[in-house]
Amino acid sequence: MSVPSRAYTLEEMTSRLGGTPVGGENVRIEQVASLSSAGPRDIAFLASARYAQQLVDTRAGAVIVNAAAAGHCGNRPHVITDDPYLYFARVSQLLNPPPPLTPGVHATATSFAAEVGAAACIDAHAYVAPGVVIGADVVIGPGCWIGAGATIGDGSRLVARVSVYPGCRIGRRALIHAGAVIGADGFGFARTPQKSWEKIPQIGVVVVGDDVEIGANTSIDRGALDDTIIEDGVKLDNQIQIGHNCVIGAHTAMAGCVGVAGSTRIGKRCQIGGAAMILGHLSIADDTVISAGSMVAKSISRAGHYTGWVPAQAHADWLRNFAHIRHLEAMADKLRRLESRLAELEKKGD
Repeated sequence: MSVPSRAYTLEEMTSRLGGTPVGGENVRIEQVASLSSAGPRDIAFLASARYAQQLVDTRAGAVIVNAAAAGHCGNRPHVITDDPYLYFARVSQLLNPPPPLTPGVHATATSFAAEVGAAACIDAHAYVAPGVVIGADVVIGPGCWIGAGATIGDGSRLVARVSVYPGCRIGRRALIHAGAVIGADGFGFARTPQKSWEKIPQIGVVVVGDDVEIGANTSIDRGALDDTIIEDGVKLDNQIQIGHNCVIGAHTAMAGCVGVAGSTRIGKRCQIGGAAMILGHLSIADDTVISAGSMVAKSISRAGHYTGWVPAQAHADWLRNFAHIRHLEAMADKLRRLESRLAELEKKGD
């Protein structure tokens, strides 16, 4: 958990992060907060005009706004910036740095690493198998398991109980939350004549780029033949499943419980809403947005916002509507016959 290291005046803050301070340059800010809960030593932000009344009522010591909203601040100290939400994120990073850690190998950890970079920390009850390469300033949190020959890039942090299977490669500055599993076998089986299943060895690995964040209990399967690749800057929420041989393009973000079946290629800068399901062997174009709960059953070749789900409704209404859906094909056939019959009658009339 982050702990603020010190307070910053608005002048100090804007000298580091940019933005234009208006009034109260020497106001000292200790923490970020929402408009409704902020106190005199907090800074809040306004990202939407619909919360303007909260801006009037807030007790925040300062607020972050864009130029259009600055007129609502009155005499309250504020910082003007083009993107208040992004600026708020950077202020929060400034006020909440990662806690300091003690480099070295904890007495209860087991490490056979081939290489450990400067200032790396291997915490309590972690296990690091032979041949692992750990970069500088890496944190291997409590209870983590790092398989033989894996690589963890400089500045990465594995929070706790993260499993990295043999041979997998994690880039620089990754943040991998508790319980994530990187490189388990993909779901690969061949059907036998006896209707049982023959396992297909999964001989690829997982390759994670730089600046990737992976949420708690998310699973990324190793490739069956080729590698599963998570490119630079990807952000994955909790409890996501990425199947074997997938490629997730740079700076794509996925919300919780998304499922991506094997051998799918998702483009760069995509946004995938929570609980969306993407079937296997598909391609998704760069800059695609998929709504929460959607089912993607065919490739998307053009960027855009895609939705494929039916909003919840009363059960009786759903039963009635679904009954109609079941008969759509028969209704379409009947309509075609009527159209054909009408065309014949019109021809006779002529």
